[in-house]
Amino acid sequence: MLALARWAMRGPLQSIVIALLAGLVPWLFWFSAAISALVTLRRGLAPAAPVFIAAALPAGWWWTQGDPVPLATVLLVTLMATLLRARVRWGEALIGASLTSALMVQLGIFLPPGGAGPLLESIRQNAPELDARLNDIAAQGVSTEQLAGLVIGGITGLVVMLAATACLALARSWQSGLYNPGGFRDEFHAFRLSLREILVLAACGILGVLLNVPAVLLLVWIPLLVAGIALVHGYIGLKGMSGLWLIGIYFLLLTTWPTILILLLLALTDVFADFRARLAGSHR
Repeated sequence: MLALARWAMRGPLQSIVIALLAGLVPWLFWFSAAISALVTLRRGLAPAAPVFIAAALPAGWWWTQGDPVPLATVLLVTLMATLLRARVRWGEALIGASLTSALMVQLGIFLPPGGAGPLLESIRQNAPELDARLNDIAAQGVSTEQLAGLVIGGITGLVVMLAATACLALARSWQSGLYNPGGFRDEFHAFRLSLREILVLAACGILGVLLNVPAVLLLVWIPLLVAGIALVHGYIGLKGMSGLWLIGIYFLLLTTWPTILILLLLALTDVFADFRARLAGSHR
């Protein structure tokens, strides 16, 4: 992939061609989004605009076919790349993307055509136990269609946010491989949220509760999770441990919720304790 990224960075035409063609292929939208992010990181948003448009056009076509994920991913990763280039802070880029993704969820962008109603009716017909549970929820005065819409939108928004973050990391690694070998590894291993960023996340969560915007609560924890993953990467790197440890951590992340909670708590504690600085100091 680095060879393709190198070829894409030879000129605008190459970047546009790759972004356009990759966006047309089903399930290759992530490559198109990563190319858009790479050009944005390297050259800035204005010079990268033709590449962004080339990536957004096929993604927009997929949206007309009922799949909003490609276009939302392209938009989010380009926003994150712009913020990261301007501020050189992963935390700010992730917070900006989380709030944007929450806005998309709240606006109902990720809902299927016709809303959540048809899907909810299908669930009621095919799953009697869920139908009974939904009736109980409705008896408590909660709109089941609204709840279903929030669940569908929240899960899709979470997928988009994670996909955009992975695309940004891929683009940053390409940029590092092409222009600054080893730079991405050092940058990501050192990433931790600042106290100010934690306070911003907390404020967003509180406002989400007060203003009845539940989508914010569904996505505002993602920056903290990425910081926890970066902490694990940094710790394993400093200790010189085998990469198999990372495979194990990612497997647990995908299969067990307690692992996610542990990483969130570690990342929050790291804001105050700075584990990697302490570990690096102990190795001197």
